[in-house]
Amino acid sequence: MAVVSWKEVLLLSALVVGCYWNTLWCGFVFDDVSAILDNKDLRPATPLRNLFQNDFWGTPMAEERSHKSYRPLTVLTFRLNYLLSELSAPSYHLLNVVLHAVVCVLFLRVCRTFLDRTSSLVAALLFAVHPIHTEAVAGVVGRAELLSSIFLLAAFLAYTRSTGRDNSIVWTPIGVTVVLVSAATLCKEQGITVVGICCVHEVFVAQGFTLPMLGDTFLQVLRDKACFPYTVLQTLLKLMVLVISTLLLVIVRVQVIQSQLPVFTRFDNPAAVSPAPTKQLTFNYLLPVNAWLLLNPSELCCDWTMGTIPLVESFLDARNLATLAFYGLLGLLAYHSLRYSHSSAKTVIMALSLIVLPFVPASNLFFPVGFVVAERVLYVPSMGFCVLVAHGFRVVSRKGQLKKMSWMVIGVLLATHAVKTFNRNLDWESEYTLFTSALKVNKNNAKLWNNVGHALENQNNYERALRYFLQATRVQPDDIGAHMNVGRTYKNLNMSKEAEEAYMIAKSLMPQVIPGRKYATRVAPNHLNVYINLANLIRTNESRLEEADQLYRQAISMRPDFKQAYISRGELLLKMNKPSEARDAYLRALELDRTNPDLWYNLAIVNIEMKEPTEALKNFEHALELNPRHKLALFNSALLMQESGEPKLRPEANRRFLVYVEEEPEDANGYFNLGMLAMDASENAAAERWMRRAISLQTGFRSALFNLALLYSQSARELDALPVLDELLRYHPEHVKGLILKGDILMNHRKDTQGAKACFQRILAMDPGNVQGKHNLCVVYFEERDLPRAERCLEETLAMAPHEEYVRRHLSIVRGKMAAMSAAGQPLSAAEGAAAPFQEEKGAGVGGGGPGVGVGVGAGAGEAAGREEGKRPATARERWRPGRRMRGNPPRPGSRAWANRNSGLKGSPPRR
Repeated sequence: MAVVSWKEVLLLSALVVGCYWNTLWCGFVFDDVSAILDNKDLRPATPLRNLFQNDFWGTPMAEERSHKSYRPLTVLTFRLNYLLSELSAPSYHLLNVVLHAVVCVLFLRVCRTFLDRTSSLVAALLFAVHPIHTEAVAGVVGRAELLSSIFLLAAFLAYTRSTGRDNSIVWTPIGVTVVLVSAATLCKEQGITVVGICCVHEVFVAQGFTLPMLGDTFLQVLRDKACFPYTVLQTLLKLMVLVISTLLLVIVRVQVIQSQLPVFTRFDNPAAVSPAPTKQLTFNYLLPVNAWLLLNPSELCCDWTMGTIPLVESFLDARNLATLAFYGLLGLLAYHSLRYSHSSAKTVIMALSLIVLPFVPASNLFFPVGFVVAERVLYVPSMGFCVLVAHGFRVVSRKGQLKKMSWMVIGVLLATHAVKTFNRNLDWESEYTLFTSALKVNKNNAKLWNNVGHALENQNNYERALRYFLQATRVQPDDIGAHMNVGRTYKNLNMSKEAEEAYMIAKSLMPQVIPGRKYATRVAPNHLNVYINLANLIRTNESRLEEADQLYRQAISMRPDFKQAYISRGELLLKMNKPSEARDAYLRALELDRTNPDLWYNLAIVNIEMKEPTEALKNFEHALELNPRHKLALFNSALLMQESGEPKLRPEANRRFLVYVEEEPEDANGYFNLGMLAMDASENAAAERWMRRAISLQTGFRSALFNLALLYSQSARELDALPVLDELLRYHPEHVKGLILKGDILMNHRKDTQGAKACFQRILAMDPGNVQGKHNLCVVYFEERDLPRAERCLEETLAMAPHEEYVRRHLSIVRGKMAAMSAAGQPLSAAEGAAAPFQEEKGAGVGGGGPGVGVGVGAGAGEAAGREEGKRPATARERWRPGRRMRGNPPRPGSRAWANRNSGLKGSPPRR
């Protein structure tokens, strides 16, 4: 048995890299979005056990919306990628390329068991460059095929060592085979089919049986009533071990999916819900379609669902001839390989087993699957195809006159396939390039029109996106998701009336409730989001809140386990000022899913609205236990701790804000609140640094600018505060506290009475009843030595705030000053032109160390005046309090691939 040389390994690896290096610039597209970007099982915070409890897309296997695809080992490799590079797409694509190279080398090793050295290398080279593999290699989710193939080929190679030189059974390789088969199955379900390939190899290759020989053996046993020959018994024993292990794997697999098949819609696989004979004719026609893709991969498409392949509804359909031709050719090859025992027959039977057996689970012939044609499921079957091509090359090249031509044909085939693969990889660069390339092949698939629309929508190009969504509704008028997409796009274009009409059309396409029948069994759960989307639209009108609530309740009545309806209804009830009912809605949702951190977060927000900070903090803690990096829970729980005023909570609040800014480094609000915490702790340098960071990220950040100025003022750096205040007032000229603080600094530190007067007059122009601004303007008059005007001003202020003792006291001071100056014969106003300069009584001046009238800054009139002891009053800081945003994966109406984005909690893409 020839082994694989290092030169061959390097040749295959170089060819794979040459064909697929451009995939490193591809992003996450199509099903990658659900499997990678939206899959929480990849995150380090998610317990590893979840990988073995959830499906490939991170959905618990027990849930109805689960796809039932159980591939924990594949998800584990995604998690390792995330650990190394988080969501950096090149690392995921690089590993896929490496795995494809490993598969090619293992495939070459397998081919050596039934092909000569040259032919096996031709088969491996063709496999390395075949364009049908682009989806499996360029699409990150195709790793399931790659990993499963590695274990499948390794299991087969292990099994080939199970026969000793004396034809005895070697049990260690059989045990290794069982382990590898299990691993292949945990990567993708098709991995279990290697058991059938091993059985074929054992009977027809290792033991050299043919169908006539098997028939003769059984007839002889029946006729003579003799025992089976020893070699036959050994073969049966080995096969029984394989079959029993396979049955155990199947039983475990059935238990994992809880004896339930996934729910697919008629759009995913139209033939699956069609009556006979349309169903059977279409499914059989799909076999030659797949074979043609292997033979001529010139037109490849990422999605073949919906109307891509019209149903075969009649025996007179000309496409049935392709089905007959396919079965005829398959029958001839099977007859040739099963009747004879020469090496050519053995090669053909192994090629057929590699083609047929791994394809059986995806063939729709035994149970329906969620797709019509899927190129990546042809990854393993293409191995058998490559073996047949290489075997044909060997047969032809033996004829002298055709040898050169056969080599030329193989060379051209490899070159054209390599170029096609390289160019096809470029289609997987982005969702837009992928789906537009698919539309060139097929324009009858509404899902593709939807997906191009989504790609444009992600670029905020709503006008073009709308055209594609509308085309999807024309191609498939009963596609609920397409109408939901139209509605959402109209909403983004602020065309509410048209959006509501589109949602109403989608709602009218929903199956009607039939008494006595379960609604849930007759509709895709994602489509219920039409009620959520319509309600979310109309509730923007305050007069239609009850109507929106009715829609939420209608969705809940159809599916009492519809969590998104409870989430959305809870938010609406909070808006309707019904916090207790909102709390009940979230508690009901938590009964359905206690592992959703967003639900605990929303419940905490309700607690805040109900003035229950202790309960709110507990529920924030629940959310953070489930997701320690839940951004909104981190931010709002830290804010709650900060606002509690308890010094013992400041370190934890500070830690949470620091984690938050790690998650959201461009959000100025996190840095601002870190600055506020530092101010609370009198850490002025840190406070200044955080405030400066917040301002650099958000130009004109009102609260950060004011508090930074206030920080400078309280740190005896008043002149540093002035340019900050100027920036604040340039963006927010109506900022009263900023005007008061600026006036105070101008008055007391710049001695700029005109500038201070302008600040206070601006306040009164905006708010004539502002006591603080009025009082401080009176102080300016006093500073300008216009005592009569200061007196009148203070009288007016006292009339505005008759209970403010400090105004009454300051009025008395001014009147006393006027009496003293009158008695001394001095002018009461500088405007009267007194010869002697203005003389102040000791301790009576503004900003002096003794009693006097001071310019104050603060939140209330009581804080506005200077204190009798001459100290500047403590200033009320301006805290930025964000709107309490609800969280819960708000539903996205419509679909990425018809149905994978019309779910509020998780999409359900057409998964394979």
